[in-house]
Amino acid sequence: MAATGSRVERSPDGTGSLYVGTSGWSYPSWRPGFYPAGLRNEDFLRSYAERLPSVELNTTGYRLPGEQQFEHWAEQTPPAFRFAPKLPQRSLRSLGTWEERVRLLGGRLGPLRVVIESPRDEGLLALLLGSTGLSLALDLRHESWREVDVGAAVRVNDWSANGPFCYLRFREPPYADDELRALAEQIRPLLASGVDVYAYFRHEDPPTAPIAAQRLRELVVAGGIEPP
Repeated sequence: MAATGSRVERSPDGTGSLYVGTSGWSYPSWRPGFYPAGLRNEDFLRSYAERLPSVELNTTGYRLPGEQQFEHWAEQTPPAFRFAPKLPQRSLRSLGTWEERVRLLGGRLGPLRVVIESPRDEGLLALLLGSTGLSLALDLRHESWREVDVGAAVRVNDWSANGPFCYLRFREPPYADDELRALAEQIRPLLASGVDVYAYFRHEDPPTAPIAAQRLRELVVAGGIEPP
């Protein structure tokens, strides 16, 4: 299956899709270790999308870019690519405008990672779940949310196969090959059961994150799961 904005599409063979990538892409220090030497900054996304199928769109966590920016990002990536925008809690008051803007990514829109820092507030959760038809990955930072039913949304870093997709964030580099192999072993059963997996490595100044993402993808594919 593939979570695409407000809908979930099932793969012909019933397996889930692996969308692995990094938190952002616009890092000059990844050149030449990941990006080719001499590559222009404005060509980073196009080059990134040739090697990895997804990216966390962290820019939206600081400001909401204009319409043309979203359209430009979509134009630079292939149809199977997925963006996972970040939605900070403070932006929930303008969720309608925010949703209209990210939908300009079209079929390249993946799940939204909604960051909620405040304590448990089921009214806030109900408002969020009832206000958008987009796929939501809830990044619930306060421990009081631990036992709350999040409905049709999923929790970030919840490895269960209870939802239409799984959203994982890896934040503790470096990643030894044995660690990546262990992650691949955990991911394969999810994909085999029809669950899409979105997995993102935190960026560092050296290009460790995209290299780890590429390696994880290789290991999953080596186990018999085809990439999107």
